[in-house]
Amino acid sequence: MKDVSRRRFLAASAIGGGVLAMPAVARAQEAVEWRMQALWDGGTTPFEFEKAFVARVAELTDGKFDIKLFSAGQLVPAAQAFDAVRSGAFQMMKTFDGYEAGKIPSFAFTSTIPFGFPNPDQYEAWFYELGGLDMAREAYAKAGLFYIAPTVYGEEPMHSTVKIESIADMAGKKGRFVGLASAVMGDLGVAVTPMATADVYSGLEKGLIDFADRGDLTANFEAGLGEVAKFIILPGVHQPTTATSYVANTAAYDALPASFKAALAVAAREISGSLRQRIIVQDTIVLDKYREQGVEIIQLDPADIAEARAKAVASWNKATKGDALATRIVESQTAFMQSLGLL
Repeated sequence: MKDVSRRRFLAASAIGGGVLAMPAVARAQEAVEWRMQALWDGGTTPFEFEKAFVARVAELTDGKFDIKLFSAGQLVPAAQAFDAVRSGAFQMMKTFDGYEAGKIPSFAFTSTIPFGFPNPDQYEAWFYELGGLDMAREAYAKAGLFYIAPTVYGEEPMHSTVKIESIADMAGKKGRFVGLASAVMGDLGVAVTPMATADVYSGLEKGLIDFADRGDLTANFEAGLGEVAKFIILPGVHQPTTATSYVANTAAYDALPASFKAALAVAAREISGSLRQRIIVQDTIVLDKYREQGVEIIQLDPADIAEARAKAVASWNKATKGDALATRIVESQTAFMQSLGLL
């Protein structure tokens, strides 16, 4: 009887020990609430996909990781988001790395490469298969932030008031470009004119610029660019592929349990693919709408683009400003383009 009682006591102790251990496990999975400011205004297609992102994170964590989503500028002006997340004012942002490329040269190449990868799958492959993700994280670590993952999608077009049928035709024209694209296009002879996104419509209308980068085809249609610029030049060689990024406050990210970190990574990669596919479909629809407005769609010659890409390499190297990490990134991307037969 004593042995039986002892066995029952030990069994009960084991069960009790499991119960006692559970609160520690549960504490590791306690509900977490973050705030995130998006890059886009509410009601836009990209913002709808950010809503899908936070919903997916919640789903993957059984509702325990709740990210409150805010549209661009709702928490802080867009230009202040970088410092706000770094200081912990809120935990996460969606951003375009190129905005900070003046301070951190690597960001010029983790956002878009003018005349670079023509296919977004190629750019995404660089991130996930060739160390790009780690290099982006290294660049953000220097700024005290954690780079979670990119959202990679395709080109941004050029809208023009004059007919441009080749890269050479762009020389001497007044063009609105930003970031690395302004440097590369300037090296190709474009008279680059700095201009806020909100001013592109009036700039084209008043003749202050001849052609311009602004946003994706659908966003530009909604902004009325087809009314003032009767030519669209494709592909958008100045921004053939685009990467926006999910970036978190480092301390907040480090405090997350591993399963929550995994949820962020999984949801980010899913959204990257799904947004890209949506844009592909939207582009075919909106191009027909442009044609109905009398807009002519001009396709640049691939051989012309390839020749300009070879020239752009010098501009890329110059844009590294001698920074060791930026140089490593460009060398990695250039090597991949060579293996793909792009250079």
